[in-house]
Amino acid sequence: MWLNVIEGIAIPFIGTAAGSACVFFMKKQLSRAVQRALTGFAGGVMAAASIWSLLIPAMNQSADRGRWAFLPAFIGFWLGILFLLLLDKIIPHLHMNAGQAEGPKSKAKKTTMMVLAVTLHNIPEGMAVGVVFAGLLSGSAEITAGGALALSIGIAIQNFPEGAIISMPLHAEGKTKGRAFLDGTLSGAVEPVGALLTVLFAGLFVPAMPYLLSFAAGAMIYVVVEELIPEMSEGEHSNIGVIMFALGFTVMMALDVALG
Repeated sequence: MWLNVIEGIAIPFIGTAAGSACVFFMKKQLSRAVQRALTGFAGGVMAAASIWSLLIPAMNQSADRGRWAFLPAFIGFWLGILFLLLLDKIIPHLHMNAGQAEGPKSKAKKTTMMVLAVTLHNIPEGMAVGVVFAGLLSGSAEITAGGALALSIGIAIQNFPEGAIISMPLHAEGKTKGRAFLDGTLSGAVEPVGALLTVLFAGLFVPAMPYLLSFAAGAMIYVVVEELIPEMSEGEHSNIGVIMFALGFTVMMALDVALG
């Protein structure tokens, strides 16, 4: 079981590294249209994962509450939203194509704050994977191995374009390919670290599993609405981002149902 858990935790990180490796094979920076398409796809995957892999299981685990079965998911979801809102305020970061950084004032380089922006929204993804595999390891949270694997694969798929979106601009701004690859890969390092810590304390988290699952869902939805949807919709031909969002959503939905 532990081997499956380690593999599941590593899959999303491999997705980030593979995407970052695009800097070695692609000569030109990604066009705005391609960036919007990839961002939309990532947003769709995260939105679907929040529903099928996190919120629905959270409410199923609270079914004994009857008509109040939604309450743990409701509370956890809002805690996740507020947590990401707090991080958004205290961590300096710069979103893709944005002209001004968010959070407290910082003298950090533009590229550094771009990496921080991606790292910021990788936090809930790592939490989501960790909580799901903690539930699987405990054997008492009604989470299947297939469902946990589906979440890992889905996040790895959406991490691939994220890695490319980070490493390619870094190289275009003067960093070597190796350094751009390293920075892009490290932007996803928070995911396996956070997931592993969550799994190690699995026994403590089981009673609060519905709250934790929905907490991760709320944090992911915050990232989708605050960052990914605006980025996929900016400029002309925003329908590209919308179509790719729908594609990402249905791919993740299909993965969860087929593997879960």
